[in-house]
Amino acid sequence: MPPTTRDLVGYGRRPPDPRWPGGARLALSFVVNVEEGAELSLASGDARNESLHEIREEVDSMPDPCMETHYAYGARAGFWRILDAFAAHAMPATFSACGRAVAANPFLAREAHAAGHEVSAHGWRWERHAEMEEATERAVIAATVAAIRDATGEAPLGWHTRSAASPNTRRLLIEHGGFLYDSDAYDDDLPRLHAPGHVILPYGFDCNDMRFSPGGGFVQAEDFARYCIGAIEWLLGEGERAPKMLSIGLHLRIIGRPGRMAGLAAVLAHVARRPEIWVARRREIAAHWLARVAERL
Repeated sequence: MPPTTRDLVGYGRRPPDPRWPGGARLALSFVVNVEEGAELSLASGDARNESLHEIREEVDSMPDPCMETHYAYGARAGFWRILDAFAAHAMPATFSACGRAVAANPFLAREAHAAGHEVSAHGWRWERHAEMEEATERAVIAATVAAIRDATGEAPLGWHTRSAASPNTRRLLIEHGGFLYDSDAYDDDLPRLHAPGHVILPYGFDCNDMRFSPGGGFVQAEDFARYCIGAIEWLLGEGERAPKMLSIGLHLRIIGRPGRMAGLAAVLAHVARRPEIWVARRREIAAHWLARVAERL
């Protein structure tokens, strides 16, 4: 049987009213993942090369310039396209940044922050934490916070682990201090309070450009746009009686390719036409939930 600590019920038929600002029927956050330079690479001193990129092939005996340059595209070209797309609609986003990517390329965090976007923490390297030793994970959290603070002048308020967190991750975030939320959950369309001052802000892998990866289901730019717009419209319909939250995940090296940018542009244009949507940084959603909702639950 599943452990008793696992909640398979959630809010059930009576989800709380989040009372989003302006009476919005949907809180929408765009999450731009910044991982370029943080991918596993023998050339960077890691134990292996990353195997997830535009093709499925892993080089395990030497550095892999094919993989590395796929990632580099995101920082060199995709980043600027994505910044421009959000600027065209004056919409904010959360740039979820790996610490090593920021340490190697501080401009990624600095430019996003200067444009008014949130820069949150996405681990040090682009790696799961599931088997990580506690002392190592504590150091990883501290190093990631320091890299983002050094680049932007502000410590991150949010955290999201690639794939599986460890059993200690959330506790270590709280012990470190300064975090308002984490996104290490995929189980709901609304936030929830984990501990005093700490909100769990669920994320999603479906409205996500990583499905352009081989076998992921998205091929054309309109595949991404149609799926995301479909989710938005469905939740807006539900929002007439029970407002919800949605995240749309982006990656510099994926959606930033010219053949895919039209998909993001279509989603942004659609959202701009719907005043019932509150487009917010994730820290704003967490702060709103903490201030307006959590105390009533």
